[in-house]
Amino acid sequence: MVFSFSKLMALATLISAAQAFSGDATYYYPNGGYGACGQPLQNSDHVVALASAQYSSGANCGRQIRVNYNGKSVTARVADLCPGCASGDVDLTSSAFEVLAPLSVGRMRVTWDYI
Repeated sequence: MVFSFSKLMALATLISAAQAFSGDATYYYPNGGYGACGQPLQNSDHVVALASAQYSSGANCGRQIRVNYNGKSVTARVADLCPGCASGDVDLTSSAFEVLAPLSVGRMRVTWDYI
């Protein structure tokens, strides 16, 4: 059976949409720089950088994820790659992180999924 690349990517997207992830959340300050998805990012934007495994060579750019921590959640748009993140980890902008916890927490264990 032969599958085209686009069909395989579509299948991967469907599978990841039904999957919940867990990992560490950290934060960063994009300061108006461009994310790996090609858009300028502000600290006030609720955006996220994903680990390479979930970034999928940019296939998930623009998708929304919901990140959960201690009964709180934040929605963020995939806009960047986090090359230093392990699979399942997320790097949130400071403003998105602060919805979940004070920046002084620094790193926290979260769950997240595509919405």
